[in-house]
Amino acid sequence: MAMEYMIDGTDKVLGRLASQAAKLLLKKDSVVVVNAGKVVITGHVQDLTAKYKQRIELKDKANPEHSPYWSRRPDMFVKRVVRGMLPYKKPSGKAAYKRLRVYDGFPEEAKKLKVFDVESKKPNQIFENTITVTQLMQKLGYKGR
Repeated sequence: MAMEYMIDGTDKVLGRLASQAAKLLLKKDSVVVVNAGKVVITGHVQDLTAKYKQRIELKDKANPEHSPYWSRRPDMFVKRVVRGMLPYKKPSGKAAYKRLRVYDGFPEEAKKLKVFDVESKKPNQIFENTITVTQLMQKLGYKGR
C-alpha cells in the first residue's frame, strides 16, 4: 500500500535528501518536501555559484529551446535535483516524478502527513562551508522573497 511521506528540508543536505526521496518515490510512495529553500548544499560558495551559473546558462546553439532548463526558484530547483536521481525517461521514473511535490514553505496540507526523517550528519560536520538553496538561487538572480 502506498504511503504519503513529508520530508522537512530544514538543515538537510541536498543530495542525501534527494536520494532518500527518490527511493521512496520508486517504491510507489508519494513524497512532499517542505522548506525546500532551507535545504543545505555543502561546498565552497564560489565553486557552487560558478557550477550552477554555468548549468543555468547552457544553451544549444542550433536550437536553444532544446536546452536543459534549471529554474532559479528554490522549490523547483530541489524538484529538479530529485528528478536527476530518478530514471526519468522510463515510465516508472515519470510516474514516480508525478508523485513528488516540493514547497518552499510549510503548507497546511502537509501537517497531516507522516514525517520521514532523512538521517545524515549535520551539514557542518560534513563540510565547514555550506549554503542554503535560497541563498544560492539569490546569487544566481532569484528575486523572490
